[in-house]
Amino acid sequence: MEKSYSESYAAAGVDITAGYEAVRLMKQYVARTMNEHCIGGLGGFGGLFELDCTDMPHPVLISGTDGVGTKLRIAQYMNKHDTIGIDCVAMCVNDVVCAGAKPLVFLDYIACGKNVPEKIAEIVKGVAEGCVRAGCSLVGGETAEHPGVMPEDDYDLAGFTVGAVDKSKILDNSGMQPGDVMIALPSSGVHSNGFSLVRKIFDLDNHPEVLANRYDELGGATLGEALLAPTRIYVKPVLAVMKEVTVKGVSHITGGGFYENIPRSLKEGCCARIAKADVRTPALFDLLARVGGIPEHDMFNTFNMGVGMVLTVGAEEADKAIEILKAHGEDAYRLGVIAQGDGVELV
Repeated sequence: MEKSYSESYAAAGVDITAGYEAVRLMKQYVARTMNEHCIGGLGGFGGLFELDCTDMPHPVLISGTDGVGTKLRIAQYMNKHDTIGIDCVAMCVNDVVCAGAKPLVFLDYIACGKNVPEKIAEIVKGVAEGCVRAGCSLVGGETAEHPGVMPEDDYDLAGFTVGAVDKSKILDNSGMQPGDVMIALPSSGVHSNGFSLVRKIFDLDNHPEVLANRYDELGGATLGEALLAPTRIYVKPVLAVMKEVTVKGVSHITGGGFYENIPRSLKEGCCARIAKADVRTPALFDLLARVGGIPEHDMFNTFNMGVGMVLTVGAEEADKAIEILKAHGEDAYRLGVIAQGDGVELV
């Protein structure tokens, strides 16, 4: 790479040597995600991964892609970039596990106004941490410098994952029936959805200094610390449950909250009946509702309200599923039941 430098390109705002330095700095983080199925390393035109189908007679690949949304603004206002990559991974891998698939590989894409190698490496550090938590490998990525299109301090982050599941084990809700039990897996906070509303509630774009405020509801944390808490990754505990329990539906609670996401896992003719008093809602959401004057319906239709993922199992297996989840670090609990009807009933 010694001869790879263009004064003309640098004058136009793109320093390709900064890209090389960013790759050098991030390699230590990427190495944490590699396993025996990874072939080669960073620097090729594509990431190679050997697919082991020993336990999959009929393997099916599943892919998912997402970004972090305007939560990026919180990271930028706080100048803290080492956890936002966890969010990016979580938004993708939590989706594919809803089909019963194990995420295998992840790739990220970072667009920035100016490539500051140390900042890019911090972002990728978070991506790598997310991959470790999900048990997948970071096999590649791309950093694109966009001078004149984005402000120098600005960046956007997106990614995608590819997972695999045997065709016979793809999650099927055909056995769902009234009386089945829904189990809540608690969230770590707002996760990565609803931040346009969060920013409006606190007028953060005009007063980012509010992120340093401490509220009684937050137990000593600053608002920024509470909001930037990375999205919880549920892959390992959910896959552990699926090995021992018949899971009839999984919902990743993202944008649209309860009303949009839970119905996506329901069998036709079934509804999710949930007592609002049974939802263990962290004080952060009470703070958002109070400061913003947000109606209860809109809260449940925008935020996860403390529930990051919902599993539906037969009533006879609910206790066993909760026990497995608790053994894997999830403070899971009974959220509601399946009843005849349609959609979500919050009572």
